[in-house]
Amino acid sequence: MLVTEFSTEVVAAPERFELFAETTGRSHMRSRLRSDDQDDFRAKMRVLDLGELQISAMSFSHLEIARTARLIRQSDPEVYLINYFLRDEGVLSQAGSELTLGVGDLVMLDSSRPYRGDVHAVLGRWSHVTVQFPRGLMPLPEKTVQRLLASPIDGRHGMGGVLVRWLAGINARAPEFTPADIPTLASVTLDLLTSVIARSVEAEESLTPETRRTALRARINAFVEQHLADPAMTPQTIAEAHHISLRHLQQLLAEDNTSPAAWIRHRRLERCRLDLANPRLHVRPIQAIAERWGFTNPSHFSRLFRDTYGIPPRDYRNLPHAACANQQQPCAE
Repeated sequence: MLVTEFSTEVVAAPERFELFAETTGRSHMRSRLRSDDQDDFRAKMRVLDLGELQISAMSFSHLEIARTARLIRQSDPEVYLINYFLRDEGVLSQAGSELTLGVGDLVMLDSSRPYRGDVHAVLGRWSHVTVQFPRGLMPLPEKTVQRLLASPIDGRHGMGGVLVRWLAGINARAPEFTPADIPTLASVTLDLLTSVIARSVEAEESLTPETRRTALRARINAFVEQHLADPAMTPQTIAEAHHISLRHLQQLLAEDNTSPAAWIRHRRLERCRLDLANPRLHVRPIQAIAERWGFTNPSHFSRLFRDTYGIPPRDYRNLPHAACANQQQPCAE
């Protein structure tokens, strides 16, 4: 099973904290835990198993975590952990460094070194996402990575921003993935993590060409998604924004058997399709939806939509919304 969902509310209040400690000890690693809400500890967890790499999300109101030298001697999975803080704040310390964390921060930890954390979050909402993987999978020298332990990484800008958007998207869509998606999800996640870490310690020259290419493609993906509504976005503006030639951009997308123009068009059409299938947008004119995603010519949009999905946009809107909203192809009547 790729996704495992867990909630402490399956047991009575006095048993919840102990259940959480036992479960996280198995899914992550053994740590000493304490909470201000220990008498009625409400928490939930979602774990996406990608083989050697694991992505998990947690929700709780308060938790103190201590990974002690004694626990490390008893059991050590020898993994790195990268935590992305969504809606919480706290203090973490490892390797002699202590830092205060807030929303949008990333921090890296090593299971083989003692660390402590004190985290306050918003109950009922995902508080942070954690990526856990064996140290041997990191294609950077251990000494290089160790320089970044318990140091803040900006997840709001640059490559850090690309990484956190990727992780947030994976968590949101976790139930949709199949075993066939595991190699791609694990590979892209690790390449993005490696690129972020390398850039943070100014060690990008250590990255393989494949990792740099994957990271560049992820930055381009994020840029396109952010600018889909801008009719002025063209393959040339994308290339210029990433300091590459148009030919380089074309070569990157040729790996997926598409061209920059076709890729942009497809992403815009997909956004329009989802809006047309959204019952809450049923009163919005089709032309307004098309313009929202960069199509300024109504007849051109209608023709493109019909050629792509085999049905005019107006007819597509009238199909059963619930059945169509999350599908990649139009529904049949």
